[in-house]
Amino acid sequence: MTDDARLATLAKALAHPSRLAILRVLGARGECVCGEVVEVVGLAQSTVSQHLKVLREAGLVAGTADGPRSCYCLDRRALTALAADLGAFVDTLTSADACC
Repeated sequence: MTDDARLATLAKALAHPSRLAILRVLGARGECVCGEVVEVVGLAQSTVSQHLKVLREAGLVAGTADGPRSCYCLDRRALTALAADLGAFVDTLTSADACC
């Protein structure tokens, strides 16, 4: 996967307000969260599960399943890399002289 394709995949995973809210909940806890994401975000369990699936597939969230109970946490290394990649991307766009 090219860098642009990888960045687009990550951006797509972030491109929903509910996913951003889920990331905020996980980030605020600083540890694995089990079940309370649904309560805090205020969405149906199935909806939260689908959003978590997208975030996991993008590599931004890690999770474990223990029977019916699933726990999730941020992949901080992936988020740090994403921040660097987004910063580098923006820098390439703004490094040229303004056209207007």
